[in-house]
Amino acid sequence: MEQQDPAELSFEAALKRLEEIVRTLEAGEAPLDQSIELYQEGDKLKRHCESRLKAAQARIEQIAFGADGKPSGVTPFDAG
Repeated sequence: MEQQDPAELSFEAALKRLEEIVRTLEAGEAPLDQSIELYQEGDKLKRHCESRLKAAQARIEQIAFGADGKPSGVTPFDAG
């Protein structure tokens, strides 16, 4: 598979590609140079997935609850 910028991938697509890389590396199916490239790509994908998960968690934490304990809306999320 051609390397794609992780920022352009959805979380699901990045995770799927990361799983493919892990399987290839664990199986020892790639020569050394390709293994190094795959490891570097996997590291970028891992960081991308972690970032997306943190952003999702921050959005969830922004949900506002009313006095009755039920969600009453959201507060704006400031990523910066």
